[in-house]
Amino acid sequence: MSVSAVPDDRVRPALPVVAAVVVTVTAWASAFVAIRAVHAHFAAGPLALGRLAAGAVALTIALAATRTWVRPTAREWALVVGCGVVWFGVYNVALNAAEQRLDAGTSAMLVNVGPILIALLAGAFLGEGFPRSLLLGAGVAFCGVLLIGLAGRGESAADPVGVALCLLSAAAWAIGVTLQKPALRRLPALQVTQMACVVGMITTLPFAGGLVHDVRSASTGSILGVLYLGLVPTALAFGTWAYALSRMTAGRLGVTTYLVPPLTILLAWPILSETPQVLALAGGAIALGGVALARRR
Repeated sequence: MSVSAVPDDRVRPALPVVAAVVVTVTAWASAFVAIRAVHAHFAAGPLALGRLAAGAVALTIALAATRTWVRPTAREWALVVGCGVVWFGVYNVALNAAEQRLDAGTSAMLVNVGPILIALLAGAFLGEGFPRSLLLGAGVAFCGVLLIGLAGRGESAADPVGVALCLLSAAAWAIGVTLQKPALRRLPALQVTQMACVVGMITTLPFAGGLVHDVRSASTGSILGVLYLGLVPTALAFGTWAYALSRMTAGRLGVTTYLVPPLTILLAWPILSETPQVLALAGGAIALGGVALARRR
């Protein structure tokens, strides 16, 4: 993987980039809650296909409206296809399966091993290096996330299969971002997101029969939940993530997602009645401090 110039993080991100990060983090936090809310009616694979199909349709319409298409090179095709299979496909199926076993907050905590892996892979393969403030901030934020996990329900945290699936999701996320970043150096963020989402949808097509079965038996609320997952945490949030990633280093952008677990806990409190404990709130505060430390120039 060749190395080219990366964004200079000594320059403070512009307001549109900050807004894109806020949208991404908030929408992804809501995704953990939505997956948990519909898991009784949709199996892991069919849920992934339904989410990606809705997202692919929305992204394709948005891309067509912009009338912009940059013809990818063979290398860029390979990068985007790899991102689509691993991140959009494998990640979503594994995460859905994990949330069949774990509560939303615990799942978000475990998946957020990902930013550390992103920072390491970006330093090794994308030429971003290993800034001291980034590694220190990531470590502090991860300690906060661990506190959130310790505050989670014991029966959820103890499920070894659910934990393994979350860690698989984290690895798929990190690999997907590492593949996505080089493609964004020339291709528009919306185009990369649309291509990867369509690839992910194709990857999960073997679950089409299960999706038809689950839709027939699901409640209207659960079906609307799947559509929400496709339109907001997928089409919108993956798009804003790609926009921010094209203007920030992967390592520093990844650390901002440590805000997802505390937001997930706050959202799951009224929606899923998963009441946060004091230790979880303290962990959220530490995670916020770690993100601030990692963003130091």
